[in-house]
Amino acid sequence: MEAKNQDEIEVIVTNDQEYIATCSLVLSAVDITHTIVREDTNLSIRVASGDATMAKHHLASYDQENKEWPPQPIHLEEQSGDTQPPTFIVIGALMLFYYVTGPWDSGSVWFNSGAGDADAIIYGGEFYRLVTALTLHADLTHLLGNCIIGGFLLHFFCRLVGSGFGLAAILTAATLGNGINVFLRGENHLFIGFSTAVFATIGMLVIVSYRSKKNQSRFQLFLPFMAGTALLAMLGSSGERTDLGAHLFGLLSGLAIGFLIVSDKCRKLRQSSFLQLVLFILTCSTVYLCWTVALTRTY
Repeated sequence: MEAKNQDEIEVIVTNDQEYIATCSLVLSAVDITHTIVREDTNLSIRVASGDATMAKHHLASYDQENKEWPPQPIHLEEQSGDTQPPTFIVIGALMLFYYVTGPWDSGSVWFNSGAGDADAIIYGGEFYRLVTALTLHADLTHLLGNCIIGGFLLHFFCRLVGSGFGLAAILTAATLGNGINVFLRGENHLFIGFSTAVFATIGMLVIVSYRSKKNQSRFQLFLPFMAGTALLAMLGSSGERTDLGAHLFGLLSGLAIGFLIVSDKCRKLRQSSFLQLVLFILTCSTVYLCWTVALTRTY
């Protein structure tokens, strides 16, 4: 620290010692001679009168270029009140249901009643199969692929939009994907598996996470797609009852519904804990009701 010189002009005053040191480095970098003066609790930088204008210019430019530095931590938009997404509930239910139904069996009442059957849907009006088919799996590999990768995606998605909205959106997009696939592909094919819902989640997650993290890297943006590719590879040998067309339309349906979820109106609705609870109950009730109708019609 040096004493004041009457031929010098004060260009900055602060009590922040670290900031003064930074400003000193800035002026040193452009070869402007300066002195640092302490007055009580304040520190100031003084330069020769002929250098004052240039010094102020460089310091102002530095402040402008670094006004948002360091960057603030990026926080994903999460729903208040959702302390734990229903990941274990959903995945546990799928695994428990597989324990009850077992792998694909054409003689099983579960598969006869609830498997996706294009003929029954188109000609018999058994639209509940679009939902019940999501809960059945061809074999253990099929189930584990959905539970491991699907569970991760479901957890992350529900953290972003809330459990009620998340499950309702997943069921809606998956059902829509199954429906589009049935009516475009036509009769004479069967399909089962939660993987349609997983691909629907991938589509929605891409849209929602992109809107929630404006500064994310390209790698982060394509993480859901990469997870979907891994899942698709696992399902490639999981059995003849899986339907890649349903996966594709599940993904496209998820992308479409994702744009609705990020709309301003939906963003406000998602803040309601009561609505989240109502949608959670309605989603679970829908699956239960579809299976009730399926088993009732069988008998």
